[in-house]
Amino acid sequence: MSFVTGALRSRLQATFTGSTTGRPEWVDELEQGTDAGFFGPGSATWSVHGGNHTIVAGVRALLVQALHPGALAGVADHSRYREDPFGRLAGTIRWIYTVSHGDTATARGASQWVLRLHEKVHGQYVDGHGVTRDYTANDPDLARWVHLAFTDAFLRSAQRWGDPIPGGADAYVREWATAGELMRVEDPPRSEAELRAQMDGYLDRGELAVTPRTREVVRFIRNPPLARMLRPGYQALFQGAVSTLDPRHRSMLGLRQAAIGPVELPVGRATGMVLDGIGGVLGNQSGTERAALRRIARLEREAEEPAA
Repeated sequence: MSFVTGALRSRLQATFTGSTTGRPEWVDELEQGTDAGFFGPGSATWSVHGGNHTIVAGVRALLVQALHPGALAGVADHSRYREDPFGRLAGTIRWIYTVSHGDTATARGASQWVLRLHEKVHGQYVDGHGVTRDYTANDPDLARWVHLAFTDAFLRSAQRWGDPIPGGADAYVREWATAGELMRVEDPPRSEAELRAQMDGYLDRGELAVTPRTREVVRFIRNPPLARMLRPGYQALFQGAVSTLDPRHRSMLGLRQAAIGPVELPVGRATGMVLDGIGGVLGNQSGTERAALRRIARLEREAEEPAA
């Protein structure tokens, strides 16, 4: 049994961090730093980003991002998601958790690193109105859609499978606006109502579209090249992500809630069971959170030491 658990742990770690040898060095480096970071223990951000439901959030965010032809073009034209899907996933995870749990200098540095990578990402896409447009990955409007997709995905997943959010949904959206600003998003939403209004704006303006490229990406997200032992659980997580989508987004993507005839299946319960199983293998507290707590404890000890 321990062999099976160890093998499962290794597969999960490799999938989420890109490392097959244990915890990546960048996680340990979060113990360093000179302040508690932008958020800190007890914040809405730590709550929303602190559970294994973030796995479902990641799947959901990718599905929603694929609805914007410009955001999708940057991924399809400039990433190696087909050849190395988990390398890209690991990079995204690194940025999110560095901003969430790192000190402010490290969070800013990680964001600048991503922005520099994005400078090379540019090209053309056909928008929802059939007009060919130029794009760059750092375009404020594309950055906004990515920020909205992530914020909404993490919030909805936490509301469905996480603990109560300190301060509620508005607190999380307001806090995570800081991450949007680090990525040069202009006036990111600061309440749940603003989040919904900004997302609805893309639909109302006809800026979202489904193309053959969209359907290809959705097929890939539905059936990624996972290790065999992870596939059944992933299908439950995928269906959980689909169940939380805005019905309009779900319809555009050609996805349906799991059902037998007219009877919907209890995907929320199945997703929760898989997440509990992952927690049993990996633990329910992320390595980045533990590193941040050690950093904060060190800073508190240093503040209490008498000056020499």
